[in-house]
Amino acid sequence: MADDINLFARFVRMTAAAPLQIGEVTAHNADGTSTVLTPAGGFLRPRGQQVPVGQQAFVREGVIDGPAPNLPVVTIDV
Repeated sequence: MADDINLFARFVRMTAAAPLQIGEVTAHNADGTSTVLTPAGGFLRPRGQQVPVGQQAFVREGVIDGPAPNLPVVTIDV
């Protein structure tokens, strides 16, 4: 019940999930990580190699979360 009064605790519950990123796996590295190219042109080096090179992958908190559908990506700047 104390959390209902604490506005910061309520805010944290609303935003607690880590962002889900997507990108194309470009390489598997010898240390068990993969190199992932994001739609914005940046590179990530998450842990995991379960998605084949050339396929899209979901990445969350530095770990490959699984394969992503190969759909067109639209980037909108706000």
